[in-house]
Amino acid sequence: MPDTAYPYKRIAAELLFCLSVLAIFLPIKVYPMFFLVSCLFSYLEKPRLSFPAWALFLFIFTGYASLIFLVHLPEDRLDLGNFIKLPLNFLFLYISVNWLRQRNNEALLRWLDITLHIVFALTLVQLLYYHQAAHFTLISGSPSSAKASALYRPARYFWGLPDKNMFGARIALLGFAYILLPLAKKSRLEWWRIILVFVLAWLSLSRTPLVALFIGILYLIWLVSTKKMRIVIGVASLVAIPVLAYKVLRIDHITASNDGMGVRLVYWKAFFQHVGNISPLGNGFLSGKAFLAQYADFYHGEPHVHNTFLTCYLDFGIIGFLSYVLFLYFFFKYCQQHQRPLSFWILAFLPLLAIMMILYTGYDNDLVLYLALIFLLGSIRPVYFKQLKLSPI
Repeated sequence: MPDTAYPYKRIAAELLFCLSVLAIFLPIKVYPMFFLVSCLFSYLEKPRLSFPAWALFLFIFTGYASLIFLVHLPEDRLDLGNFIKLPLNFLFLYISVNWLRQRNNEALLRWLDITLHIVFALTLVQLLYYHQAAHFTLISGSPSSAKASALYRPARYFWGLPDKNMFGARIALLGFAYILLPLAKKSRLEWWRIILVFVLAWLSLSRTPLVALFIGILYLIWLVSTKKMRIVIGVASLVAIPVLAYKVLRIDHITASNDGMGVRLVYWKAFFQHVGNISPLGNGFLSGKAFLAQYADFYHGEPHVHNTFLTCYLDFGIIGFLSYVLFLYFFFKYCQQHQRPLSFWILAFLPLLAIMMILYTGYDNDLVLYLALIFLLGSIRPVYFKQLKLSPI
């Protein structure tokens, strides 16, 4: 049935999908309501559901995680709230991808572009508001993770997330989708978007988005470049590595107990040194709290080990780990089947995997929304990088 048959269903579904993007940035946690209503209207417009391999493994992961949660039922209501987002977010991903694959998404792409303009305009205002309170003393960067985190004053929080690393990761993921959008919409690479997203990532004072964006943008530029330009890029990257290592990654402080990367190294060390103490069936939902408190050299209260895959194994054991990895693998293959070339999907997944290796539990709303967005962007039309129009700054 053509999309024009019931235009009110189409418009309502598109509007709610875009509102779901906005909702995850609101300080009041209303996004679950928007996700559910979006699922309802998406299903009403396109009720035909398929069950590909990625959905099967997603169902296995969700079902097993739910079973583990019930077996190790926590007393903390906060843990219950955190668990609810697992089936909810994955339901949103499943329904949204089924909806997107059956329709013409050209109009939705225009609405999404406007939505992301709003998102990043407000993100810029929020970050400048934080920096203004600090008299812009950290505008050129922070000497430590502790000082960077202190920028995020709760009294000034109105948009995004009050956590430096999580807000930075959100900027990186949705920012990269924002960069890819004109590639899908009009076969154009717009440099001003790259500059804007990098500026926002820098202002967030989180190294997470900068590393992920550097990987993604470097590969994007590599894809659109000539052979001579690739040589220049390679040489420039080698020259830039020492600067990035000391100025951006703060590698000279990487072993400090108050350094974000130093904390990750300690947690990963604890995981691998004591992996034998982890049950093959999983230690339970958010079991990182007890595990790290017992085995890490120091512990700052996080419920996970700052790595999606290690966290999946710690919480849900071999079944959870394998089902999650297979879900991602088959989702990648599913995306590839819907559109070529392969290079676009590699490009889209690189920043995601980079962030997952140092953050996320695996079922965060940022992650599932990003997967839905890249499926949308990659299924509009083929993206041939050598034929892209390069816009001026």
